[in-house]
Amino acid sequence: MPAAIRTIQATINRNPPGGKMKLVALYKKPDDPAAFDEAYFNQHLPLIGTVPGLQKTVITRFTRSLVGEDFYLMAEMYFVDESALKTAMKSPEMAAAGENLNTFASGLVMMLFGTEQKME
Repeated sequence: MPAAIRTIQATINRNPPGGKMKLVALYKKPDDPAAFDEAYFNQHLPLIGTVPGLQKTVITRFTRSLVGEDFYLMAEMYFVDESALKTAMKSPEMAAAGENLNTFASGLVMMLFGTEQKME
């Protein structure tokens, strides 16, 4: 398991329940980045924007990997709490986004649930 994923999972495991929730999608580098970007930014993200309870989405494009797998993109989708995330995951809007995702990113994405923890 790549170190970045272990770090994410460790952060998730340390967090108390009841806080803000994130759905994180990590994408491996696609064979055709231009085609991926076209589908992702022009089709998929507009569908994600319709998901009920979604507060914000933050996209990170990775420029390089220091160790482990070569990830391409990360999407962080924020929800007020676990209940809102569960409701969103069962919604027709999320189902439509999932169907769309499978048309261009099958085998490229890893999905994680987690809560943010401020490190002080």
